[in-house]
Amino acid sequence: MITPIGPHTNLEMNREVLYMTAKEESEENVIYVGNKPPMSYVLAVVTQFNSGSTEVIIKARGRAISRAVDAAEITRNRFASDAKVKEIRIGTEAITNEEGRTSNVSSIEIVLAK
Repeated sequence: MITPIGPHTNLEMNREVLYMTAKEESEENVIYVGNKPPMSYVLAVVTQFNSGSTEVIIKARGRAISRAVDAAEITRNRFASDAKVKEIRIGTEAITNEEGRTSNVSSIEIVLAK
């Protein structure tokens, strides 16, 4: 039995665990691009393909978009020449900072498929 810590009830904790488990399973093949060098993300993509994934999604926001594109192109041209760009989705996300101000940030999702 799960003992709640703090103000959470067992039902709330179970919902969180179920939500986290479902989210982890559906986002297993997603690579989030940040501030690391592009080769770090290339390694992550190649590892996903080698572990049996037929599709890998590379996601990035803001200044990391160029790194995401670099990682996808390096993967396609050097390491997985049979990988194709299946889909590219672009969009804008509204981000609220600590002060309560909202700013728009560009986002990209690159779907690579073998």
